[in-house]
Amino acid sequence: MSLIDSSFTNYLKFVKYFSKNLSRACSTSTTVICSRRIFRLIGGNWPCLRYLVAMTNTSGNSKTRLPKTKLGQKGTFAWALWDWAEQPYPTIMQTFIFPVYLASAVAEAGTNADALLGIATGIAGFVLAVIAPILGRRSDIGGRRKFWLMTNTYVLVGIMIASFFVEPKAEFLLFGLVLYGLGSIVQETAFINYYAMLRSVSSPTTIGRISGYAWGLGYLGGIILLAVALFGFVLPGTVFGVPATDGLEVRTVFLFCAVWTLVFSIPLLLRVPEIEGKKNAPKESIFASYGKLWEQLKSLYKQAPDTFKFLISSAVYRDGLAGVFTFGAVLGSLAFGFTQTEIIIFGMAANIVAGIGAVIGGRIDDVVGSRNVIAASLIGLIIAGFGVFLFADAGQITYWIGGLALCLFVGPAQASSRTFVSRFAPEGREGEVFGLYQTTGRAISFLSGLFWATAITIAAVVTGEENTTIYGVLGLMVILVVGLALLLRVNPNPKVSYSS
Repeated sequence: MSLIDSSFTNYLKFVKYFSKNLSRACSTSTTVICSRRIFRLIGGNWPCLRYLVAMTNTSGNSKTRLPKTKLGQKGTFAWALWDWAEQPYPTIMQTFIFPVYLASAVAEAGTNADALLGIATGIAGFVLAVIAPILGRRSDIGGRRKFWLMTNTYVLVGIMIASFFVEPKAEFLLFGLVLYGLGSIVQETAFINYYAMLRSVSSPTTIGRISGYAWGLGYLGGIILLAVALFGFVLPGTVFGVPATDGLEVRTVFLFCAVWTLVFSIPLLLRVPEIEGKKNAPKESIFASYGKLWEQLKSLYKQAPDTFKFLISSAVYRDGLAGVFTFGAVLGSLAFGFTQTEIIIFGMAANIVAGIGAVIGGRIDDVVGSRNVIAASLIGLIIAGFGVFLFADAGQITYWIGGLALCLFVGPAQASSRTFVSRFAPEGREGEVFGLYQTTGRAISFLSGLFWATAITIAAVVTGEENTTIYGVLGLMVILVVGLALLLRVNPNPKVSYSS
């Protein structure tokens, strides 16, 4: 047994021991009653929170309990909760707070911080495109899917802790950019193993619903995180009273995010079992894995041609979806005059709407199929995007209505995309296919930035206007239109073996 394996096993024993004794120390009935009241108070009629409440119901007759699966309701819930656990990274570290902190507080005036962030993202995308399919294949063969998911989770925790030490001084900019790019690689690598688990925590009739609720939990976590960050740390006179010196009011948020991820990832560690490795599978070096990549692509095309075609189409439209989130804050700030606080508030509303969309889309997915949900979502996105452009002169109300409409359709498009891959990936090749899923997306991850910048530049030349940010929306819509056209060529119900 290697040192890493031994450490991981000992950690698992510690977590189980700690959890067992913690539960003994607490009054079970009091904890359950309080938890259910709290979730009802903050959740109302949110379906994903109703499931959280139902997990404390042992009567067995609740209509809100998670659907029965091979792992049981608690195992499925533990898997879905990881979407909630890792939410600090995309919400805080990648979108709304950390990159803004780097650009506005760390970088010197006149530094093209936006471009530097783009370079860091591009380098991370290239590295991931190279390593993703190999990592997925090796996790399938070795039976170490959960091991690598948890390893990447704890590395993300370490990166968030390290981000606290990025002081608002120019000499820390490079350190911050390295953490930003490295975190992107680690997060996307974790997704490979997490997505590949979806089939094992669901059944053919519930896979779409479970994927949608997990994504909804993630968006809900994003709402709470932004609220705590804004009212607990960032605004003057906040709840926790962190001094606004040396950027501590922002940097402390990163520590809070690390604790969040560490705590809420424990259920998956305890409840979701590791997959079995392939018996008699020969060990192969990393270079040998690369050598077999081309053979894997050819065999996937023969074994599941529509899954292969879906990987291509999704690479295009998923980059458009990424562009909607990546440049959404910039659009609100430059084109519609939103302040940083207003952007965070909009981000909270956007997560609410996207979460609702993901939950509803997940239920529809199990009825009409993943491809149809994605196609309908892309059509909604295209209509909403052109609406934002055409009615931009109406002011901030356009950004609120059009922007939230975009978010409503982003959720189901994202959730159903991973559902399609999980549903129609060949048996035993889930990790490999999700590695390719991540790779194809990253291979053309430059599209949204290129089309966004090109549309703005052309508009500036043609119109002579100084602020042409709104035209960037048209560049993103072109990507979504092309992605939709490619998606419609995919069979919505391809014949691929599925072991229940």
